Amino acid sequence: MKVAVTGSSGLVGGALVPVLRANGHDVLRLVRRAPRAKDEARWDPESGEVDAAALGSVDAVVHLAGENIAGGRWTEARKALLRSSRVGPTGLLARTLAGLKRKPRVLVSASAIGYYGNRGDTWVRETDAPADDFLGRLSVEWEAAAEPARKAGIRVVHPRIGVVLSPAGGALGKMLLPFKAGLGGVVGPGTQYMSWITLDDLLGALHHLLDRADLEGPVNASSPGPVTNAVFTKTLGRVLGRPTVAPAPAFALRLAFGEMADAALLSSTRVRPERLQASGYRFRFPELEGALRHVLGKTT
Repeated sequence: MKVAVTGSSGLVGGALVPVLRANGHDVLRLVRRAPRAKDEARWDPESGEVDAAALGSVDAVVHLAGENIAGGRWTEARKALLRSSRVGPTGLLARTLAGLKRKPRVLVSASAIGYYGNRGDTWVRETDAPADDFLGRLSVEWEAAAEPARKAGIRVVHPRIGVVLSPAGGALGKMLLPFKAGLGGVVGPGTQYMSWITLDDLLGALHHLLDRADLEGPVNASSPGPVTNAVFTKTLGRVLGRPTVAPAPAFALRLAFGEMADAALLSSTRVRPERLQASGYRFRFPELEGALRHVLGKTT
C-alpha cells in the first residue's frame, strides 16, 4: 500500500515509517514545513492547509500527530493546546479524505487509554464508557473528529494507546536517568495500574490494524499484562540492577504537576486489549520483565 503518516517525527511515527517501508509499503510523510523530499507532502492544521492532491494517491493513513500530554503542567493554555493539536487536525484530515475522489481504504487515527480515566483494579474494554474528566472528554472529541471520514465510507480505527515503552522517549525515557542513579521509586500509592506496550508491539499493532479489514472503531493498543506502579518500579529496578527506594508521594506530585498528576501519574487504568487479541494479533512482549529487558538491551 501507499501509506500517509502524520507525526512522523515523533517517537512512534519516526519508528513506524521504516517499519512500513521494510514491509514493502510506500510512505508519504505529512510535514508542517515546506517539503524537502519526494516522500513528503505539506499540511498545516493551524491554517487549514493540506495537500489533498498528494493524499489522493494513498491507500491508507496513519494519523499520530498530537502535542505530548505529559509535556508540561496543565494550565488552561496548555489544555487548550492539547485539545487543538488533536481535535482540529483530526477533523481537517478526516474532512479532506472524505472529499477525495479516490479515498483511502483506512484511516488509523490515534487515541489513548486516557479515554477510560481512573478505574481502580477493574479491567476495562473497548465497550466501556469514557471518563468524565479532561482526558476522557478530550479522547471523545479526538475520536469523534474523524467522523467525516467514517461517514464517507472509509474504515476508521482508533488505537487507544497505552504507556509506550522505549528508552528513546515517553515515560520510560524520562524514568531512566533517576532509576539508573538509584533514585527511582514508587509513584504515589503504587497500587495504580499502568497499562503499557512496547514500541515494537505498538508498531506491530498499527500494521495489523492497517491489514485487518474487519477492524474498525476503538481498539485497545496495550499489553495484556498491565501491572501496578509498585510492580513496574520493582521490575525496572531489577532489570537495571538498581535500588528503588526513593518514592514520589502523591502530595508532592500534585504540587509539582497539578491536575496532570492525578490524571496521568496517579490514575489507575487496567486495560485489556480484547479486540486486538481476538483479531489474531500476538504480542511479542506480553509480560513486563521480558519487555523491559528487550527495550533496554538487558537480555542476559
